[in-house]
Amino acid sequence: MSTPAVAERDPQLKGQLKYVIMAACASMIGFWGWTMIGPLAKYYTETYGLTEGQRSLLIAMPVIVGSIARIPVGALTDRYGGRIMFTIMLIFTGSMVLVTGLVGQMGNFNLLLIAAFFLGIGGSIFAVGIPFSAAWFEPHRKGLATGIFGMGMVGTACAAFFNPRMLNAFGYFPTHLIMACVALTYAVIVWIFIRDSPVMKARTPEPVVPKIINVSQKLITWQLCFIYAVGFGAFVAFSNFLSTYTQKIYDFDPVAGGTFAAMFAVCAVIARPFGGVAADKFGGKNTTILVFIAMAVLGFFVAQAPASTTVNTVLFIALALCVGFSTGTLYGWLGKACRPQDTGTISGLVSAAGGLGGYFPPLIMGAVFTDYGDYFWGIMFFVGACVVSVLVSLWMENDRQKAALAA
Repeated sequence: MSTPAVAERDPQLKGQLKYVIMAACASMIGFWGWTMIGPLAKYYTETYGLTEGQRSLLIAMPVIVGSIARIPVGALTDRYGGRIMFTIMLIFTGSMVLVTGLVGQMGNFNLLLIAAFFLGIGGSIFAVGIPFSAAWFEPHRKGLATGIFGMGMVGTACAAFFNPRMLNAFGYFPTHLIMACVALTYAVIVWIFIRDSPVMKARTPEPVVPKIINVSQKLITWQLCFIYAVGFGAFVAFSNFLSTYTQKIYDFDPVAGGTFAAMFAVCAVIARPFGGVAADKFGGKNTTILVFIAMAVLGFFVAQAPASTTVNTVLFIALALCVGFSTGTLYGWLGKACRPQDTGTISGLVSAAGGLGGYFPPLIMGAVFTDYGDYFWGIMFFVGACVVSVLVSLWMENDRQKAALAA
């Protein structure tokens, strides 16, 4: 009895794991630069005398810009390939981290917001890696490929864990200088050692704007966008805001709060490849529905803000695992629902929605805390979004059937 789906490997894709891991490292550095500001929010609040609203706006600014920028970056990756786009994005991110470090010492909040705006473009590196990674793996293993690449999300954990410690050890500007040097050095490494999949190189370039318009007319694109906005949005929002949350609710100091946020991000990152593998094996629709039900239940209990920090920690670890798993299942689903040559464009739109999903929660949480003195209704908003995601998933076609976008 033969098992071709398991045994078959494309010989022209030799070295696939190495290149996807290198892409994940590029994403990790890009995400670290993208989320430089959130873990240092207490520093900015004390230095600039920020209100809760200003603090939330500063944290959210890079998130929304990085989200919107993923749309053209994904389409450009389809056209020019990952090697060129990774190099450009890392150079830009490193430069803007350095600019943010310089501006942050000037005491001008408006200038800092402008720097945060351009720093946010670094978050669009995610839209480079999805088509790059998917092109390196066979169709029946695309969920695994995007799951491995998605582990680059650990960059947010690196920022949450290391930035407050680096600030204490080296000072504000040296922290940014170190990160900028890391990004610029890795840009050189990528340019020299990484290469695009032969599958991606063989594609015929298509005009960027018409391609974006074409895929945006598909219903399934927007259905996937909404679901990912909730899943990845939760990852971005909690990774950026948990430090503030734990300081407000449990009186953690900034280092402990950053460690807690890093723990959440690491757990989510670990779970992501398993979500991709589950989507390959059981279907993206089935796994997505189950994991979003679990997220809604866990979110409800988190909203109660249990007095025990141990219970709170267990709940957030479980929630982080589900959030990471959900992002893996969604991209495993997407990999089978679109034409290979459209992967970058569609993933740009979907990942943009995910980033936008992370933009609004910090603003909502800040507004809720200002009005009520806690975060209950802000987290319940997330619970409601999970429920709606389940309903949207039930509405969609099963991804084990003919792909809707390939028609």
